[in-house]
Amino acid sequence: MVRNLSLSILFVMAVQLCASCINDPEDVARLQARLDDQVEVAEGVEILYSDSAKLRVLVRAPRMLNHLQSSDQRQEFPDGLHVTFLDEREDTSSTLIANWGVYRRRTNQFTVRDSVVWESVDQQRLQTEELNWDEKTEEIYTNKFVILEQPGYLITGYGLKANQDFSNARVLQVDGKIPVSKPE
Repeated sequence: MVRNLSLSILFVMAVQLCASCINDPEDVARLQARLDDQVEVAEGVEILYSDSAKLRVLVRAPRMLNHLQSSDQRQEFPDGLHVTFLDEREDTSSTLIANWGVYRRRTNQFTVRDSVVWESVDQQRLQTEELNWDEKTEEIYTNKFVILEQPGYLITGYGLKANQDFSNARVLQVDGKIPVSKPE
């Protein structure tokens, strides 16, 4: 009798187990619609770029979307990013903060947008809404409105071209050059 009861209980459990494994086709369709095999998502991203075995750039971002389509492979930073540029001694030379960014692998170009602020250790500061970096030509540029603060001056205007270490930055269409005196 106990044996028959045990077999009955096992049979009922097996039937329930099998019945619970049936997936609702609508649930499956909703899940498949949410999944995208062409985009990898990473949280808490830290990317290191080096040159000749020396760390040159550190990128930190809360989230990165790695788009895998062969026609437009890119790394997108939809929630912003913080970039630290390092000199040959691996000391910080400048930083860049933006609310959005993308690196396009095919063209080796990085674009940042929305509240872009670049600051160097030699007291230069650039503010703009968009900034581009061409890795091949080692040039930084924009055609947007810029505010460039340099020791002693504040320059406003449209467009900017600079080499990647900003040692030769120039505003293309200057609206104003304002002398700035620091309080003593």
